[in-house]
Amino acid sequence: MKHILEADSIQLEFDNRKILSDIYLKFETGKITGLVGRNGQGKTCLMQIIYGSLNCEKSIRIDKINQPTAFQIPELIKYLPQFNFIPKRLSLKRIFNDFELEYSVFEKRFPEFAAKYNSPINNLSGGEYRLVELYILLKSKSQFVLLDEPFTHLNPLQIEKVIELLKEEKSNKGILLTDHMFDHVTEICDTIYLLANGKTHFVKNMEEIEKLGYVNS
Repeated sequence: MKHILEADSIQLEFDNRKILSDIYLKFETGKITGLVGRNGQGKTCLMQIIYGSLNCEKSIRIDKINQPTAFQIPELIKYLPQFNFIPKRLSLKRIFNDFELEYSVFEKRFPEFAAKYNSPINNLSGGEYRLVELYILLKSKSQFVLLDEPFTHLNPLQIEKVIELLKEEKSNKGILLTDHMFDHVTEICDTIYLLANGKTHFVKNMEEIEKLGYVNS
């Protein structure tokens, strides 16, 4: 069954400065949707609004049902923030047990973790830490997942494997991602929105993106 998430009627201001005011964004299970835009345009804020952790005037609907605080229902949506969210003291064994995931499957895909099952996650490199968080959210039982800068700290080989994983998991959930690595976003996304001047623009190709003044920086 296909599930659809829609976000609109969003009004967000900070210090009398309008950040988001003309938003429509739609993503669905079976597809990867990209959100691009220059720094400071409000991409992270928009993700937090959809997730429900940032309050403002908004309409967030999943399968036409209003879900203003979707994060309270984990089987609906999960969110990968830019910062690490897994407590540093937890071991990989504890993390994979808590999320009911098989470590052997993860280890087969990422053999560099072969001897780290009992290690605290804080002993990992920044890229390995990010990889674990990204993996467990993509493998979690949720209809949607929001990924804010998922490729941060990953090396080229890890990025290649994550792209493969994203393409596999989109059959199980709807994925919305934003990342400064623009080439990777355009490579894997089925749909792309550009966020500029508080407004989302549905874009079909690079020519449209350039016309709207996007600068990859």
